[in-house]
Amino acid sequence: MNRREFMKTLGMSAAALSLGNFAQATSSRGNSDRPNIIFILADDLGYGDLGCYGQQKIKTPNIDRMAAEGMLFTQNYAGSTVCAPSRFTLMMGRHIGHARTTGQGQCLMPEDVTVAKLLKGAGYATACIGKWGLGQTGSTGIPNKQGFDYWFGFLNQGRAHFYYPLYVWRNAENFYLEGNQGGKKGGYVHDLFTAEALVFIKDNKDKPFFLYLPYTIPHAELTAPDDSMKQYEGKFEEQAYITSSEKAGGGTRGPDGKGYCSQKTPRAAFAAMVSRMDRDVGRIIDLLKRLGLDENTIVMFSSDNGPHEEGGNDPVFWKSSGPLRGIKRDLYEGGIRVPLVIRWPGKIKAGSASNHICAFWDFLPTCAELAGVKPPGQIDGISMVPALRGQPEKQKKHEFLYWKFKNMQAVRMGDWKAFCLEQKDKTELELYNLEEDIGEKNNIADKHPDVVKKIEKIIRSS
Repeated sequence: MNRREFMKTLGMSAAALSLGNFAQATSSRGNSDRPNIIFILADDLGYGDLGCYGQQKIKTPNIDRMAAEGMLFTQNYAGSTVCAPSRFTLMMGRHIGHARTTGQGQCLMPEDVTVAKLLKGAGYATACIGKWGLGQTGSTGIPNKQGFDYWFGFLNQGRAHFYYPLYVWRNAENFYLEGNQGGKKGGYVHDLFTAEALVFIKDNKDKPFFLYLPYTIPHAELTAPDDSMKQYEGKFEEQAYITSSEKAGGGTRGPDGKGYCSQKTPRAAFAAMVSRMDRDVGRIIDLLKRLGLDENTIVMFSSDNGPHEEGGNDPVFWKSSGPLRGIKRDLYEGGIRVPLVIRWPGKIKAGSASNHICAFWDFLPTCAELAGVKPPGQIDGISMVPALRGQPEKQKKHEFLYWKFKNMQAVRMGDWKAFCLEQKDKTELELYNLEEDIGEKNNIADKHPDVVKKIEKIIRSS
């Protein structure tokens, strides 16, 4: 399937709309051109895991409705193929080549200018609710030191693999989940994230706000409450995921109570998790409508990287990468191309689609323009406001996009996509034309030495 064919299967036309002029930021709630901003981030949700992107087995009616009422992007990229570096690019407006590290050990510093700092300085109330991953306890990277007025969730991304934790953080204090003791399941943490988000919206309805809601679903451990499991139990052939500890006669977790839980119906659990998240996206949009904030709130939904295969999950069964090659931890398209749905009633044309090539580092300058503030210098992002306006002819384009993870690098340059693997004795560069080969099946590097030379120069300088 090539890109034209895939766009046709989506059944959506290119965007054609007008947002009008964006005014300079003021502290007045009455300035309707200065919207509330909500960014909802799924964890390890694949390009093909939503109905609006072709998913057939898992029901996602609310996010599909977001697409029907807003704009769907077909060429949006995460900042990395794993969580922490991807979130760094989102908060900082810089690609991963300009991070302090390209791996999971990210920690923001006092001098860093995040999206939250920009918007807080413009008079926005700011909150981060969910999974952070950019600074541990006592560090300079915790959300409250990076522009967020309110913080609730996981600091440690390792602990964020689980849905019945003993505690999460509320600002600088532990918030204990009642009932999650001794292996008992009292509070499903995803539900708490949604509850906190709804309260934040209600509490700040009379002033501009920025809500960053990085959910942990559907990452890692596959488990969901019974009311969500019922929708999918018995729907699929299952192969139980049993931990080595349980096989040896121990508990349902790995050694020392760590590792993912056993799951007799992993497919039903994965589908239930995605649908539960979708349900709560719908609850957020419904609240905006009830509060009269719907037309003054831009809601964005995406995922931090491609689909995972942990805890018994089977991305092949779900066709989680859609027509793309690869999954999480790959720098092929399936590891980094992710969904992006943006809804803003009255401003973004309903049912529109965009093939604009964009990435997480575009979020910061886009928010800056929406809020009427100047972005910091030395960023790699480009504001996507013209694309949202339905004015592709006015939308600036990236010369290239760049990723690095472990011994892999990748570059997107127009329709060209390069994948570079560094080995001990050699470096291999593969080249694909995504317009003709969206699945990256045909390496044509030997046929285009001029393109390879340009991309090698980008890799050396990034």
